[in-house]
Amino acid sequence: MALIPWRSKKQDSGGRQLSLLGDFRGEMDRLFDSFLRDAWSVAESPGAAARSLSMWAPELDVEETDKEVRIRAEIPGVKPEDLQISIQGDVLVIAGEKKEAQEREAGGYHYQERRFGSFRRAVTLPAPVDPDDVKAEYKDGILTIELKKSQEAMPKRIPVKAS
Repeated sequence: MALIPWRSKKQDSGGRQLSLLGDFRGEMDRLFDSFLRDAWSVAESPGAAARSLSMWAPELDVEETDKEVRIRAEIPGVKPEDLQISIQGDVLVIAGEKKEAQEREAGGYHYQERRFGSFRRAVTLPAPVDPDDVKAEYKDGILTIELKKSQEAMPKRIPVKAS
C-alpha cells in the first residue's frame, strides 16, 4: 500500500492550495534559511556578531547637540598615528590598525604573542557638518571627534510679530 500525502483542497485568494502542514513547513524553511544566511553573513557585518568571530570594530557613541555632533570611539591599544578619520559626504569613516606584540624568555622558554588587525567603521551623520571645523582627540584609549554643524543645519529662531 502506497502512502500519499494529504493535501487540503482549500484555496487562498490567489488560487493556491492551503494546508496547515504546508504553512508550518514553509515557516520552518524560512526560519532555517534565515538562520543559515545570517550565520554565514556574520563575518561580513561590522556589528557585535562579527566581533564574536574575532573581527574587531570599535564601539561608538554618537551625540548630537544644537551646534555639533560628537562621536566617541573606544579604541584601546591603538596608537594615534595608526588612525585615519575622513568625511565623505554625510558619512564619517574611522579606520585604523591595531598592533600589539609581547615577547619574553623565562626558564628556557621563549614566549611571543602578536595581535594585529585593521578595522573600519562608517557612521552616517545625523546632520550636515562643516568638514573644515572638525576636532579629533585621542586620550586613554578613547577617540573623541567633535564636528561642528554647518550653518544650514543650525536651528534658527524665527521671531513672531504681534499684529
